[in-house]
Amino acid sequence: MDSSLEGIRVLDLTDEKGLLCGRILADLGADVIKVERPGGDSARNIGPFYHDIPHPEKSLFWFAYNLNKRGITLNIETSDGQAILKQMARQADVVIESFPVGYMDKLGLGYPALSEANPNIIMASISPFGQSGPYKDYKATDIVGMAMGGYLYLCGDTDRPPVRIGCPQAYLHAASEAAAAITLALYYREVSGEGQYIDVSMQQSVVINTLMAIPFWLLNGTILERSGAFRVGLTSGTRQRQTWPCQDGQVNFVIYGGRAGAVRNKNLVKWLDSEGMAPDYLKKINFDTWDVFNITQDEWGRIEESIGKFFLAHTKEELLTEGSKWKVAVCPVASPSEVVNSVQLEHRGFWLDVSHPELGTSLKYPGFCLKFSETPCQVWRRPSLIGEHNSEIYHDELGLSKDEITLLVQANVL
Repeated sequence: MDSSLEGIRVLDLTDEKGLLCGRILADLGADVIKVERPGGDSARNIGPFYHDIPHPEKSLFWFAYNLNKRGITLNIETSDGQAILKQMARQADVVIESFPVGYMDKLGLGYPALSEANPNIIMASISPFGQSGPYKDYKATDIVGMAMGGYLYLCGDTDRPPVRIGCPQAYLHAASEAAAAITLALYYREVSGEGQYIDVSMQQSVVINTLMAIPFWLLNGTILERSGAFRVGLTSGTRQRQTWPCQDGQVNFVIYGGRAGAVRNKNLVKWLDSEGMAPDYLKKINFDTWDVFNITQDEWGRIEESIGKFFLAHTKEELLTEGSKWKVAVCPVASPSEVVNSVQLEHRGFWLDVSHPELGTSLKYPGFCLKFSETPCQVWRRPSLIGEHNSEIYHDELGLSKDEITLLVQANVL
């Protein structure tokens, strides 16, 4: 095998709510066929665009989430389109969709119908709140998903309303959970011979990512509040800074207690002292017995003032390099440009140059976070143009004649 999912065929009927799921499976080597409505998917109109020219064939958003997929057009609201999709499902392993709840069943293309056509089929539905429950018919954007999943409550500063993370996250969580679930369902099918239906809720996928907040309530009766650059909840009424300004940006550093914290804190004081920036009161603290849970806010303030002055005297790179030598975990907060130019990501071959002949150039893509020794992820193809593989799928694979394809195009089926 050249890839982890070689030989697996996936029909991707999602919009922007589920495109990442198909991208992950395609990166793993599955033959993912993106099914778009005639004229192109609505997600092609999401910016930014190549050279800032709004065009359905130049959406960088579309490029990012549809690498490695083949693409066809099909109107599944027509009887001919429904018959074609069922025919394709007989030869497929997985179907992914993100339509409103009940839409696929209404068209006669829900899991019962597709599993009748292909008992081994695995179908995953990605929706805002899942296929059941009082909210199942509600629509939701990213900010709704982040809010209803509890994540938004934790983001922002204490004295301000919640803020949304700049880049959409909620449906990306749902899509990645769907991809993981599909691989598990494929494994189960190998063992049992049975396909199954996967119901993915965006809200629940977001809740999973707030699990760090739940133990605080279960163990301490503490509700974590948004706290900006600070950490709260470990002690009663105190805030401990986690993000610190430095000469050219910010770094992340957390003061811990306990045995592990004692080692790092003592090393930090030695580091400050080596540059003449450790005040006497900081050097006198016995971190072996220091009780982080009972420190007052005034005490925190004195400690943070000294550390803050030290960080402000250095750059991010200096703090990372020297911190490593002193065994103090100081982590730079990387800007987008610093991520793109990261020597670590470059060494790992994370960024990919993908040729776009239709644009007359190559574009840099974020690559694969997984490295398999035997079945590596690869760039199989650039994102497809609208209906680029219609002839390949409908004529070469399904056996439709060119005249039949022409009639279907004229009837707005393809």
